[in-house]
Amino acid sequence: MAPGLLSVNDRKHKVTVIGSGNWGSTISKIIAENTKAHPNLFEEEVQMWVYEEEVEYEGQTQKLTTVINNHHENIKYLPKVKLPTNLVANPSLEDAVSNSTILIFNLPHQFIHRICSQIKGKIVPFARGISCIKGVNVTDEGVSLFSEWIGDDLGIYCGALSGANIASEIAAEKWSETTIAYDPPPMDSSRNPSRVTTPRSATPNRATSQQNAAELSITPLANMQHKDARGRTSKTKLTPVPPEFPPLDHETFKTLFHRPYFHVRMVSDVAGVSLGGALKNIVALAAGFVDGRGWGDNAKAAIMRLGLLEMVKFGKEFFGETVSTGTFTEESAGVADLITSCSGGRNFRCAKKAVERGISVQEVEQTELNGQKLQGTSTAVEVNSFLKRRDLEHDYPLFTAVFNILEGNNTVDDIPELVAKADA
Repeated sequence: MAPGLLSVNDRKHKVTVIGSGNWGSTISKIIAENTKAHPNLFEEEVQMWVYEEEVEYEGQTQKLTTVINNHHENIKYLPKVKLPTNLVANPSLEDAVSNSTILIFNLPHQFIHRICSQIKGKIVPFARGISCIKGVNVTDEGVSLFSEWIGDDLGIYCGALSGANIASEIAAEKWSETTIAYDPPPMDSSRNPSRVTTPRSATPNRATSQQNAAELSITPLANMQHKDARGRTSKTKLTPVPPEFPPLDHETFKTLFHRPYFHVRMVSDVAGVSLGGALKNIVALAAGFVDGRGWGDNAKAAIMRLGLLEMVKFGKEFFGETVSTGTFTEESAGVADLITSCSGGRNFRCAKKAVERGISVQEVEQTELNGQKLQGTSTAVEVNSFLKRRDLEHDYPLFTAVFNILEGNNTVDDIPELVAKADA
C-alpha cells in the first residue's frame, strides 16, 4: 500500500445536498435518515445548503436556516414534515460542500453554472455527484444533460436521479420508487460493472472486493478516461476515489437513497433517465388534450403508448451508444413517470383545462400558474425546433402534433389522423 494511505474503508463519505426547496428538503430527509442508519459508510451529519431567507416563525422574524436547525422543519418549502436532527442547514455554499465526497444537486437548472462556478476548486477533487434536477437542455445545436453540465463545470462525475416522484407524497412517507443512473467511472473501484450489452466499448474490469480495491495502483487508474452519455471519451479528466473510501458504485448509492417508503433501482443509463424526465411532459400535454376532449381512458392509453415509443426512439436516435430501451419501458424514470404525468401532473391538468374551456394552454398558464411556465410547453417547442432543423418532424408525429396544437396550427380533433403515421 502506498505510504500515507489508510487501510480500505477507514474513511467515510460526507454528503452535502445543494438546494433546499420542496424536493431538495425531501431528498435531504431521506439521505440523513440513511447516513444515520449506515455509519460504516457515511458520516452521520448531512449538510444542506439553504439560500438564506427571513421567515415568520412563532410571531418572530427569523432566518430560515435557524428555524430548520432549531426546530427541524423547513417551514417555507416543506411545512409540517419533521427533518432528521443530523441534517444541518447551512447558508454558506462553500462551507456546506467543504470536504464532501458526495454532492447531491437539487436546484433549478438555470442556477447550475452559477452555483458550480462558486464551488469550483473548493470541493475535494474526487467528489462524485447525483443530479436530482429533472429533464435535459434542448437547443437547435443539440441535447445536453444537466448531470454533464455539473460534471464538466466541476471536473467530477455526476449521475442522475429521476422517477415518478411527487415530493409531498414522499415526504409524507407514502411508498414510491425512483431510478438512479450512475455509470461508475473506470478509474473508481466498483462492485457494479457498467452494462456490457450496449454498443459502447467494454469498460475495464473493476475491483470485485475491498481487498482488490486496496491493491489497485492509483497512478495507472488516474490515466483512464470515462465515457460521456454519447459513449465518447469525456473531456473531463477525473481524479479516482481513493481506495480508503468505500466504493462509490451502485451498491453505495442505493444504500444512500433507499428507504422502506422510497425504493431505488440502479441503472447505468444517465441519458435515458434524464430524457425520460423531459420528454414525458410533452406526452402529458397530449394526454390532457384528449382527456379534455372527453375521449376517455382508451384514447389516453393510446397517447401514452405512442408517447413511450417516441421517447424510446428519441433516446436511441440521439444517444444510441448508451441509451437502453429498458430505461423507458421498465424503470420509474420512464414508464412510471409517464403514467403519473399523464394521470394528474401539472402539464396534463393545464392541457385538459385548455380544451375544456376552449382556450390555449398559454392562457391557462397565465391564469393558473402565477407567472410560472409549464415544462411541457417549453420542451415541446425546443424539441420541435431541434427535430425541424434535422428534418425529422415527421418521424415523431405525436411530439409534432403537440407542438402544432400549442401553436394553433392543428386542433385536438386532428390527433388521430396525425399520429396514424406512426403505425403506417
